[in-house]
Amino acid sequence: MKLVCSKANLLNGVQTVSKAVPSKTTMSILECILVDATNGEIKLTANDMELGIETTIEGQIVEKGIIALDAKMFLEIVRKLPDSDITIETDASFKVVITCEKAKFTIIGKSGEDFSYLPAVEKDDSIVMSQFTLKEVVRQTIFSISDNDNKLMTGELFDINGEEFKIVSLDGHRISIRKIQLKNSYSPKKVVVPGKTLNEVSKILPGDADSDVTISFTEKHIVFEFDKTVVVSRLIEGEYFKIDQMLSSDYETKVRVNKKEFLSCIDRATLLVKEGDKKPIIVNITDSGMELKINSALGSMNEEIDIQKQGKDLMIGFNPKFLIDALRVIDDEEVDLYMVNPKAPCFIKNAEESYIYLILPVNFTTVA
Repeated sequence: MKLVCSKANLLNGVQTVSKAVPSKTTMSILECILVDATNGEIKLTANDMELGIETTIEGQIVEKGIIALDAKMFLEIVRKLPDSDITIETDASFKVVITCEKAKFTIIGKSGEDFSYLPAVEKDDSIVMSQFTLKEVVRQTIFSISDNDNKLMTGELFDINGEEFKIVSLDGHRISIRKIQLKNSYSPKKVVVPGKTLNEVSKILPGDADSDVTISFTEKHIVFEFDKTVVVSRLIEGEYFKIDQMLSSDYETKVRVNKKEFLSCIDRATLLVKEGDKKPIIVNITDSGMELKINSALGSMNEEIDIQKQGKDLMIGFNPKFLIDALRVIDDEEVDLYMVNPKAPCFIKNAEESYIYLILPVNFTTVA
């Protein structure tokens, strides 16, 4: 095999597929990136058996061939070569020579025949949305997936119904929901997509508002196709939690607050909370405003914010991180909080309910 391509193209391709290389594995072939130039185009592939990424890069195929290269070493070599054309040559003994200007590396590859290709997926059942939209809805929900033993909580629910696409994540303490309208109508479908997959797709998705991503489904896999890249992932099996029964529209207290001011205030309060310390921020809502208080071993802080209030006075405690995570991804200038009592969930949502963040309160005893 002999290939010539620019450093920029090769580096972009290698970085893209590297996201699917496992950090630990007993199968050394999975630590490799497959370079396949047998069918008139240069394809790079990585696959950890749960997540697989394949991308096609521009370049010249002087001689057809296929080789598997250690991903970590290959990425570092390409990254540190000069900004010029790179030539990759292999021989029958899997010796690989990588040259660029005056630099020359000789490494040993592995047979491409041993590599695990991406599973072939029937693409009958697909939806289309803009890259920007997918990237945004993942960003606005991914923070509340769990890393615990409950497999379903480590993924996000994709719920498609007609023109509505709903994405849901939860970790036992909070729920994040985003709803968007698709350009076309699709048959109902619910799948649970691993959070790791969505994180990696988000990183490599350019996010162009004028470019689409096609998402296809089978019983066990989901496929994302955009530009010249294909991402195939296993789905998480099992029925997702019935969240509708958790979403009450009842409230005793409604507060409208400037989002930036609210977020800045909570952010300041967390200066007094050590890593791993579970000190709640106490929110005291009265007719005169909303007071935020925190009291820790490092000291105490309180600050008052102007609000528009409807309903009863209320004192309620929260994990400040959960409030910060939700507020950071909301683009609105003002946010509405709906609460019932100090032990019931707080909802942050807009009138259209295109986003809903449910946050469970925490118990507190004394107030600073």
